Amino acid sequence: MSLQYKISIITPSFNQAEYIERTIKSILEQSINFSLEYIIVDGGSTDGTFEILERYKDKMKYVSEKDKGQSDALNKGIAMSSGEIIGWLNSDDVYSPGILQNVVNQFDTNPEKQWLFGKCQMIDEDDQIARSWITSYKNHSCKNYRYTNLLTENFISQPSTFFRKSAFLKTGPIVIDQHWAMDYDLWLRLANLSEPIFVDEYLSSFRLHGESKSLNNFKLLFAEQYQIHKVFDQRWYYLFVHKVKINIILLIYRLMAILK
Repeated sequence: MSLQYKISIITPSFNQAEYIERTIKSILEQSINFSLEYIIVDGGSTDGTFEILERYKDKMKYVSEKDKGQSDALNKGIAMSSGEIIGWLNSDDVYSPGILQNVVNQFDTNPEKQWLFGKCQMIDEDDQIARSWITSYKNHSCKNYRYTNLLTENFISQPSTFFRKSAFLKTGPIVIDQHWAMDYDLWLRLANLSEPIFVDEYLSSFRLHGESKSLNNFKLLFAEQYQIHKVFDQRWYYLFVHKVKINIILLIYRLMAILK
C-alpha cells in the first residue's frame, strides 16, 4: 500500500556549505518504493551553498532568497510540498540509510496516527558518534512517551520526526516569532491531535558543531520551551517539574564546560 504515498522532506538552510551535501545525499540515496519530493529553502547563502544546490537541481527543488528565519523557511517549504507525509531535516543533520521506507510503512499501517518519531543519535563534524550518554537518556524518555512527560521536557528529536501534512494544516503554521523551540510547539500541537507512533530505531543523526544553532543558544532554547509549555498547560506541578529539569540540564552544561 505504501506505493500510494508521497513523502516531502523540507530542509531549511543558511550558510551550511560544509555539511549540506551530506544532508542531501542522506535523503537522495534512500532506497524507496514510493514518491519522494525534496525541497531546500535557503535563506540566500553566500558561502558556496548555492553551487552545491545547483549540482543537485535535477533531483530536488530549491529556492534561495532572503527570508525571516528558520520558521519562515519551514512554512514556505511545507506550503510548496505536495506529499502526504512531511519530514524536516536541517542542513547539518542526516537520515540513517533506509529509514524513509520504514516511516512510510509505519504511517501506512497506522492510518489513525498523525505523527511519528524515532531515536536520534548525535554526531560530530566528522560523523563520529558523540555524547552517547545524552542519547541513552533521550531513548529512555522516548520509549516512555506520555503527553505529560512531553510537557515537562522536549525529549523528541526534530530530525527523527515526521507528520502528515493534513495534520500540519489542522494545527496551523510554525510560529514565525519562535526561533529556538518551534519544534516543541509543533510537537505539542500534534500531540493534541493523536498519540504518536514511536519507532524504536535510529532514524537520524543530529550534528554537533561550533556553529550549531541549538548548541550555542541552549539558554534561549530552554526559556522558549518553558514559555511554550505555559501556553499549552498552566498546571503548577508540571511547570515546576519543567523548571527543575531545565535547571538540572543547565547545571550539567556548566559542569561540562568546566571539565572541558
